[in-house]
Amino acid sequence: MYFFLANLSLTDTGIVSSIVPKMLANIWIQNQVISYAECLSQLYFFVMFALLEVFLLAVMAYDRYAAICHPLHYTMVMSPGLCVLLASASWIMSGLSSLLHTLLLNTRSFCAEHEIPHFFCDIMPLLRLSCTDTFINELVIFSIGGLTVLVCVLCLIISYAYIFSTIWKIPSTQGKQKALSTCSSHLSAVSLYFGTACSVYFSSTSTHSSTA
Repeated sequence: MYFFLANLSLTDTGIVSSIVPKMLANIWIQNQVISYAECLSQLYFFVMFALLEVFLLAVMAYDRYAAICHPLHYTMVMSPGLCVLLASASWIMSGLSSLLHTLLLNTRSFCAEHEIPHFFCDIMPLLRLSCTDTFINELVIFSIGGLTVLVCVLCLIISYAYIFSTIWKIPSTQGKQKALSTCSSHLSAVSLYFGTACSVYFSSTSTHSSTA
């Protein structure tokens, strides 16, 4: 569990570090200009860490499932080798997915307006500035993003279905409270992350649709 928490902390630090330093620098020097290379770099690291957090939250749900549903076999089920493998796979998949999005965006042309309607280089605001067809980009975004979210959410739902089923069978109230307390922080992180992401992206999409 602590191994995944360390990775999650590093991921949160990465998300903040990919956006805030440039934003603070722009505020300090009163200049909102960002180069094309800096913009693509910011996009790559933001998308990578955002996807990585989704993967890690799903992996941590499985870790909680193993700890609560199979406590006697936890160290065998979640062996150090498996933990490293799951974390490494999460880093690799998020890195490759982000690289694909960045390379595809790099093939687009931006011939007119260059003012990004966002406080950092996010993928959808950048695509709206393109003067070439972005169908492939949007298809890849919704395919990879949709598949990633679907698989991870299913993992979360299935893991917690087994967890709550096991907790329900615990006879003592104290035992139930202790089991629930081990999941509360993870559930809070999941709710905060997905809730914030949905509110930001759905609201920005609706705003763009209303102004289009």
